[in-house]
Parts: sequence; C-alpha cells; structure tokens
Amino acid sequence: MQPSIYLASASPRRRELLAQLGVHCQVQPATVDETPRDDEAPADYVLRLAIDKARAVAAARAPAQDPVLAADTAVVLDGMIFGKPRDRAHALQMLGQLAGTTHQVYTAVAVVAGQRCEHALSCSAVTFRALGADEAAAYWETGEPADKAGAYAIQGLGAVFVESLEGSYSGVMGLPVFETARLLAAFGYRLLGGNT
Repeated sequence: MQPSIYLASASPRRRELLAQLGVHCQVQPATVDETPRDDEAPADYVLRLAIDKARAVAAARAPAQDPVLAADTAVVLDGMIFGKPRDRAHALQMLGQLAGTTHQVYTAVAVVAGQRCEHALSCSAVTFRALGADEAAAYWETGEPADKAGAYAIQGLGAVFVESLEGSYSGVMGLPVFETARLLAAFGYRLLGGNT
C-alpha cells in the first residue's frame, strides 16, 4: 500500500498531475512569503519556496512522518521573475512583455518527511508568438490568467500563444512529472508497479 502524501498547494493542476501518476493526496496549502530576495536567481527562488512550503506543512503536522510535496513555478524573462498577476493591468503588462519572445519556466518540487528533504528543478523554454493587446485583453476576460505565473496557462487557452516549447510540458503546467516521479520513488512510491 502506498504511503499517504500531503500536497502543500491548492492548485487543481498539481492535484490532477499527481492523480495521473496514481498518487492520492490530501490538500493542505502552505502560506509562505513569496517575495523574491534581492539578487536571488530564479532557480534559487523557486527551490527556496518549494522547500519552505513543504517544511511549513510538515511542521504544522509534526510529529507525523507522512511525506509532504510542494512545488513552485516562476516565469522568467531576461532574469525578471513573473509571478501571478496582481490585477488586469499587471496581467496585460506581463503578456505584452512575453509576446514574441522566448522565456523560461522554472518549477521546483520538494518532498519533506521528518528531517529528510529531497528536491528537484525543471527549467523549460517557451516561445510566444506575437500577441495583440486586444487578444491579451480578451484572454484576461476568460478568467484563466488571474492565478497563473506569467498570466497564462499552457494547458488552457494560453496554449494558442505558444509557438514552441523546449523542456517539460508538465513542468510549465506547475508540476514536472518526471522529476516528481523520481522524488516520490525515493520516498517509497512504486509508480506503474516498477522502479522509477
């Protein structure tokens, strides 16, 4: 029998990706300060947040030893981290900056159980086609960009802006399946009835 796992995220996409792996989880979102530190590299930023989120939920549940999985995603253009948009104007600004460019999507995954912490990082390159202001405004009205890093969802209508992707599709969605499966295997999960 698989050990139970806690997901330190309210993201339905992460829950769905875990379900695709056959992993059942209990959702317990973490609340941590997501402000980037001065001169913090994007990879360091998402790794820190994923680890902090997993540790926060694990600490709240102490002394239980069930694994806690957390992830964090950031869209990065020219070294600038794009988180979730504050409002419509912020979303339209981000979409305008991403239009016609190639940006990176960093997603970190961390699993904590007791004192043990394992983590992994996925980085993908996403190229957007040119995007008109009217398209960006119409996209905002769908409601999809409101809670997405970079103000778009590659698994939704935002896919129409994506000209090409190099890397992990599931990583851009918010939970890189390859890296997640490797981490879970390290904590005793047997996916597909074999070794991962």
